[in-house]
Amino acid sequence: MPSEINHLALRVVAPDPAQRGGAVEVRPIVDGQDILAAAFDMGPGEDPRLLLAPSRPLMPSSEPKEVRLAEAECTEGCCGAVHVTITREADTVVWRDWRNPDGDVDLSPYRFDARQYEAEVERAAADHSWEWPARTVARLLEESLRRQTQWLDRWRCELAWVSALPGDRDHVIVSYFHPGRPTGDGNQPWLQFRQVLSVTGDTPMCQADLMLRDLLEADPRVAGEVCGGSREFARRLGYPWP
Repeated sequence: MPSEINHLALRVVAPDPAQRGGAVEVRPIVDGQDILAAAFDMGPGEDPRLLLAPSRPLMPSSEPKEVRLAEAECTEGCCGAVHVTITREADTVVWRDWRNPDGDVDLSPYRFDARQYEAEVERAAADHSWEWPARTVARLLEESLRRQTQWLDRWRCELAWVSALPGDRDHVIVSYFHPGRPTGDGNQPWLQFRQVLSVTGDTPMCQADLMLRDLLEADPRVAGEVCGGSREFARRLGYPWP
């Protein structure tokens, strides 16, 4: 008897701006049920800028791959996360081997029709109707910055992310690392910088273009402020610690 075929819907949920600390999240809905609701209550689903990124992490590849669907508010290393392995088997996409580093995940494997599944991933990735203006500016700006790698290469920096917080709808935040992302080697110094940019009433595309122009004209380590790393790393790299 053939295995049951499940139906996937991806719902992007943006919190009320008055909800301080809220997060934008992707909620996987399988056969009408929010599968994370009962399985994980330590934090939100992943942000759409990660889960619905141009690289399409939810799309199956030639080899099984593990994707994180949710993370504890205090970070995965503290209170866990939900990971699933995604694989393609003929005309189906399978979610299996659920994992939480901090405990068990009480979820069964799911099997989706590949055409329905892939169409839903593309639909969700293309739907920006939930965005507020600053979030749209942040998305457009990040897309442009990802194509301007020579800017950060010049200053020995690496782009971390560009986003807009649900509780602060008047600003866009650009974050980057110098001289690179943390490697896990405690002997390699690194710092994280950020710039907070104000949004205006202009169209999101116009604002993103103007922000891009201004960013490309300046050393990001001078224009930004240190927001991560350590006092010792700042000393070794020659920057003041906040």
